[in-house]
Amino acid sequence: MTRRTLRPPGHTQPIGAYSAGVAVIFPPGAELLFVSGQVASDASGALVHPGDPAMQAEYVFDRIEAVLAEAGGRLSDLASVTIFLCDMADFALVSPVRDRRLAGIAPASTLVEVSRLAIEGHLVEINAIAVLPPRTGDARP
Repeated sequence: MTRRTLRPPGHTQPIGAYSAGVAVIFPPGAELLFVSGQVASDASGALVHPGDPAMQAEYVFDRIEAVLAEAGGRLSDLASVTIFLCDMADFALVSPVRDRRLAGIAPASTLVEVSRLAIEGHLVEINAIAVLPPRTGDARP
């Protein structure tokens, strides 16, 4: 799989671990994985880390990592992420988490402030698109 991060001349320098665009050439057997919006809820649906957007972001990236692993991928396979925040003031807390968790990956990235998320108490939601390389040996689960 060939992956190129794009930073056209004249574009603003990214302020975090993301690129203006990501171009991917798919070899035979590669797959696109669309990860639904993940929030900081445990297996029973209970809110995790109430009131702490940074820890919620950590938990959300753990959940995304688990979805990727279930599909045979990892965070380095991410091509795009969209982060939804209930309060743009939380950007200063969530951005360092994103930058650390996605260091060296630089996927395309969008950040959106929303008035609220679907379930009360969630401060961060992240969805993602990944390109999974062809698997060697057995087929993906």
